[in-house]
Amino acid sequence: MHGYGQFCPIAKTMEVLDERWTVLIVRELLCGSHHFNELRRGVPRMSPALLSKRLRDLTRVGIVERQEIGGRVRYELTPGGQELAPVIMALGEWGARWMTQLGDEDLDPHLLMWDVRRNVVLGALPDERTVVNFHFTDVPVRGQNRWWLVVQAGEVELCDFDPGFAAAVSVICPLRTMVRVWRGDISWAQAQRDHDLRLEGSATARAALPGWLSLSTFAGVARPTLPTA
Repeated sequence: MHGYGQFCPIAKTMEVLDERWTVLIVRELLCGSHHFNELRRGVPRMSPALLSKRLRDLTRVGIVERQEIGGRVRYELTPGGQELAPVIMALGEWGARWMTQLGDEDLDPHLLMWDVRRNVVLGALPDERTVVNFHFTDVPVRGQNRWWLVVQAGEVELCDFDPGFAAAVSVICPLRTMVRVWRGDISWAQAQRDHDLRLEGSATARAALPGWLSLSTFAGVARPTLPTA
């Protein structure tokens, strides 16, 4: 970690938080990821070596606690780390309101599907096993263009391979469209009407799908009304 050479509390805080990926690791811990592989799925473009280093740094400064339970390592935010929750939320709300431009490099299907997976509304789904398939039509096969959510017995499994079960409903669209739905930029209805999103499955499953998937935490953030030219 680099230093600013200032006693200001903001400067001391940023010596920790402005390291690349650090705030996103805190975000993942706040979202319920506690094991190394879970954290990796939330920051899929971060190298394992750098993730290990950042976790060591956060442990050293007292933001993260490393625990070993049953021979397995678990990471938890300390009370000081938990106090960052409103800071992270404020950053997310500001970004949802003002950082609306998305480049192609921002569209990561791995991160999208990991976020979708942890926001499934279990109580809204049928009691029997339910599979939702996603096909991103503009993503090459090697970039992972097909994903499956398998929900059963109160658990959600995210698969990047066909699990062999029939899908109750399939979501077929460009990746950008699903990202925009997830962010709350457009509604499911707008996506189907204007942005090439198609649902396949029974009428009941198609109608129920938006209720099965709670959108991003920041989807409800009000966007500013920009002046028209």
